[in-house]
Amino acid sequence: MAKRDYYDVLGVDKNSTADQIKSAYRKLAVKYHPDKNEGDKAAEEKFKEASEAYHVLSNSERKQNYDNFGHAAFENGGGGRGGFSNFDFSSNFSDIFEDFFGEGFGGSSRRSRRTNNRGSDLRYDLSITLEEAYTGKKQDIKFSTSEKCYTCKGSGSKPGHNAGSCSMCRGHGQIRSNQGFFTVQQTCPQCSGSGEEITNPCADCNGQGKKNASKRLSVTIPKGVDDGTRIRLSGKGEAGSKGGTNGDLYLFINVYSHDLFKRSNENLFFECPISIADAALGTSIEIPTIDGGKAKIKIPAGTQGGKQFRLKSKGMPYMRGSGNGDLYVQVNTEVPVSLNREQKELLEKFREIENEKSNPSIKKFFQKAKSFWKN
Repeated sequence: MAKRDYYDVLGVDKNSTADQIKSAYRKLAVKYHPDKNEGDKAAEEKFKEASEAYHVLSNSERKQNYDNFGHAAFENGGGGRGGFSNFDFSSNFSDIFEDFFGEGFGGSSRRSRRTNNRGSDLRYDLSITLEEAYTGKKQDIKFSTSEKCYTCKGSGSKPGHNAGSCSMCRGHGQIRSNQGFFTVQQTCPQCSGSGEEITNPCADCNGQGKKNASKRLSVTIPKGVDDGTRIRLSGKGEAGSKGGTNGDLYLFINVYSHDLFKRSNENLFFECPISIADAALGTSIEIPTIDGGKAKIKIPAGTQGGKQFRLKSKGMPYMRGSGNGDLYVQVNTEVPVSLNREQKELLEKFREIENEKSNPSIKKFFQKAKSFWKN
């Protein structure tokens, strides 16, 4: 069966740029990749066909030979390095997908090697009061971790010696294995992708480049933190192995509940009981504020239970930004449960006057109730 024209295979023409050719191949490679079409022989053949076409057209020399002589340029060793069946597919395929999807698909970069040796992140739970969350605080914390070995300076090798290439992957950090049509790469299990092997390990850390230690650290808790806030301290986690970078330390903040104030984001809420007389006649009250001070509130005559008063900027500080939230004071009318004789007589007299006066709100309510019963 005659081979299709490589330009037709990719859906491009001879004047297409290298980027256009790459883009066209990428779409076909993703569409017909065997991992997405398991058991589909037709898709596998289209994938091979597209890869062969891209192999030729992505190289300026091979493309020129193809434009001049067609498929004959690659038959019997003519004009090139051999057809698709002879080129190193595993190498070229990984290079292609490295370009498409970034480092690490087919090769072992220094960045990925360092990442493999990166130290673990640590978590530290820290509990503080609402007052401390308001002002912020500095606190020393102590925790168990691992630190860089000072004898070998984190390299893992005995002083005066350097690490050698890994005997399994020969310094590449990855090993390849053939699985049918594909060549699969995976991280070397012996060196964990570092490409190096400690042949003369440091006696103090046994070649790990780090040692267990108890660490004390002074941390700053910013004002305005809320319950559940997570603070990241870069590089304060466990030391990396064999020269790898340190992990991070994460502080998880727990704010104790408060006896007086309830919090919602940057706003605070405070409930204050008042008597029936104060609610009816009006009064002035003093309430505490989270900064340790006092605030005075005027309660107008006839204030109903549940009424809220807003004190601007008396709440918690904004953690990211300037200013404070607000403090909301809710007054709750307290009904006395134990009355002496004089109090009862006064309230009885008050009720008589209320009935004579016929309170409009109460009268309206009972009119609605009677209408409901009739219906």
